[in-house]
Amino acid sequence: MLINNPFAELSAFLSPGVMKGYVVLMVLLVIGGTLLDILHKQSARYFFENSKKAQKSAKRKVGGGKKAGLAVKTVANEVLTSSEFCNSRRRLSHLCTMYGFVLFVVTSAILIFSYASNPDSPVVLNLLWHLGAILLCVGGYWFWFSIRVDVASEGVKWNQFNGRGDLFILGLLSMATFGLLWSFSQLIGGGISLFFFALFILSTTVLFGSVYWSKFAHMFFKPAAAFQKKVAQADGSNENLPEDFDLSDPAVQERFPDIPMYMGKNPPNMGLGIKREAPRHF
Repeated sequence: MLINNPFAELSAFLSPGVMKGYVVLMVLLVIGGTLLDILHKQSARYFFENSKKAQKSAKRKVGGGKKAGLAVKTVANEVLTSSEFCNSRRRLSHLCTMYGFVLFVVTSAILIFSYASNPDSPVVLNLLWHLGAILLCVGGYWFWFSIRVDVASEGVKWNQFNGRGDLFILGLLSMATFGLLWSFSQLIGGGISLFFFALFILSTTVLFGSVYWSKFAHMFFKPAAAFQKKVAQADGSNENLPEDFDLSDPAVQERFPDIPMYMGKNPPNMGLGIKREAPRHF
């Protein structure tokens, strides 16, 4: 059941050329929606102007080698391991959703372009397609039912749809869920398989066709923002934020004499603050 190629069965009434054309159309929708999002929100202009502002207040120069190292660090931390999430549950959910989505999309493209009419496609490829959809469902449903900010802290019910804010995650979940149901229902055949296939195509089209209105494009902006933040910290501009001082440092205390005056020579740790406990009191 997990090792069949669902697209091979589909080729009985839908030509591989049509499948390939649909994939190309979805790619164009993502590119077009992202470009429209950039133009509407002026994201590229913001990053460019913010970078110029940071350069003016930079205290040291960051060379090309250092920037390359920061880029690698950004990919390793923020992209591949999602280290920006302090909450381990949120991080694990995000990683399952992200890697599930990548596996599902990549294997779908390979199966359609190389094995659309071949029932003997590599077993590992078929298994990875189903594994990607399952991972996406695990991470996505975990996020939807348990981790969403409004659900966790504001008492919003899981079945309450928050417009454009939930469009992306619901598109992901419906695509993966109906994809799995379509694949499994092929063992039964008949109208039930076609029904789930129609829902799979509908949800996939909504997901990739609603990039302009959903949070899909943020996947491309997050790494850029994380890299820019690292460069700002490296050149000393620090996005025009105050420096992070060690209050027990004698040089800092000499610069700010009110620290030892009011807090002593060895200021106490001020604690976790708002991170002391999860916001579950509403």
